[in-house]
Amino acid sequence: MLEDRYGNTLSTPSQAARDAYIDGLDRTLAAAGGGLEKFETAVEADPSFALAHIAIARHHQVWGYRDGVAAPLQAALACTGLTDREAAHVEAFSLLMSGKVGDGYRAIRTHLLDHPRDALAAQTCTGVFSLIGFSGQPGREAELLAYTTQLAPHYGDDWWFTAQHAFSQMEAGQVGPAAATIEKSIEGNPRNANASHIRSHLHYENGETEAGYRYLADWMGGYERDGMLHCHLSWHVALWALEQGDIDRMWAVIDADLSPDRTVSPALNVMTDMASILYRAERRGVPVPVKRWEQVSAYATQCFPSPGLAFADAHAALAHAMAGRSEALTKIIENAKGPAADVVRDLGQAFRAIAAQDWPEAERHLAIALRDHARIGGSRAQRDLIEFAMASTLLRQGRGAEAQRLLSIRRPMATHEGSVVQ
Repeated sequence: MLEDRYGNTLSTPSQAARDAYIDGLDRTLAAAGGGLEKFETAVEADPSFALAHIAIARHHQVWGYRDGVAAPLQAALACTGLTDREAAHVEAFSLLMSGKVGDGYRAIRTHLLDHPRDALAAQTCTGVFSLIGFSGQPGREAELLAYTTQLAPHYGDDWWFTAQHAFSQMEAGQVGPAAATIEKSIEGNPRNANASHIRSHLHYENGETEAGYRYLADWMGGYERDGMLHCHLSWHVALWALEQGDIDRMWAVIDADLSPDRTVSPALNVMTDMASILYRAERRGVPVPVKRWEQVSAYATQCFPSPGLAFADAHAALAHAMAGRSEALTKIIENAKGPAADVVRDLGQAFRAIAAQDWPEAERHLAIALRDHARIGGSRAQRDLIEFAMASTLLRQGRGAEAQRLLSIRRPMATHEGSVVQ
C-alpha cells in the first residue's frame, strides 16, 4: 500500500491522490499557500480518500470557514476500507469538528500513543493556538513542552516537528535550546513559515529588534498571501517598524497586510493582531483614529459573535472598549465562557477602565489578570500587551519606578520600555 511522508499507510490506490495529499500536508505543515487546492486535487483523483476529505474539513475549521466543514467531514465519515489508523484519525477529527473538543483532545492523545507520526493529528496540540494552547489551564506552557518532548524521538530532525518543538521550548523559557532547534527546522525547509515565525519570536525574546526586522522583512518577500501566517508575520514586521520608530512603514504594513478588508488570513489572526498593534501603537504615543478601532470592533462582532474563545474574547474586548462600543464589551464581560473566563472578565473590565482613563480601576483588574494570563492562550510576545497595559497604567498614575520594576521582573527583554509605554 502507499504511504505518506511519515511512513503512515494510506488506503488510496491512487498515486496521484497520494502525491497531492502529501503536497497538501507539507504545505499545511509549513503554513504555505495552496494546501487546500492540493487536498481537493487528491479528492478529485480518489473520491473515496477519507484523509483528503478530513484535511479539507480541517482546513476550513482552522481558517474559520464554518460553512465549509460539514460536507467534507460527512464525505470522510462515509468512506470505507480505511486502515485502523485512518479510522481513528477520522473519528478524532470528527469529534473536534462536532464541537466535542474535550473528547476530541482525548481521542487525539490516545491516537498518538499508537501513531505518533500522524502529523496532522499531532499538529492539533502543537503551538500556542492549539488544543493545549487554548485549553485555558494553568501550566499550559509546561504541558506544551512535555507534549513535544514526548513526540521528539519519533520525528528526529523533521523540519515541521523541530519548529513546533522549538516554540514549546521558547515559550517555556528555554530560549537557548530553542535557538538550536529552530535552526534544524530552517535547514530542513527554509521556506517553512512556521520556522520563520518561531525564529522571529526568538529575535523578539532576545530584544533583537533590528535583526528580527531585517530577517523577517526579507523572508516575507517570497511568502504567498494565502499562507496561513501571512497576516501574523506581517504583524511582527509592523511591530518592529513601530519599535524602530518607522511609523509610516507600520501603517503601510497594517493597511496592506493586516486590515480585514485586505488580508485573506484566518479571522482569529486578523482580529487579534489588529487590536494588538493598534493598542501598542497608542502606548508608544502614535495617534490611532477611532475609525480604525471601530473597524476592528465590527470585525470582531462579525467573526466572533459569541464569547467562548478566551484569546479572541480578550482582544475583542480591547477593540470594543477603544471603539466606545460599551454594549459589545459588556456582552463579553457578562457572558465569558470556558476555563479562562475569569481572566477574560478582568481584562474586559480593565480595558473598559483604560478607555475611560480610570487608571486605579484598570490597575486593579490588570493585577488580577497578570497572575496567570497565559491561560487565555497566545504567545509570550502577544501577551506582552497585558504587561505593557499595566506598565502604562502605572505610568499614568505617576509611578514610573513601579512600571519599570514590573517590566524588569516579568519581561526583562523590554529594556527600553520608557519608549514603549506612555
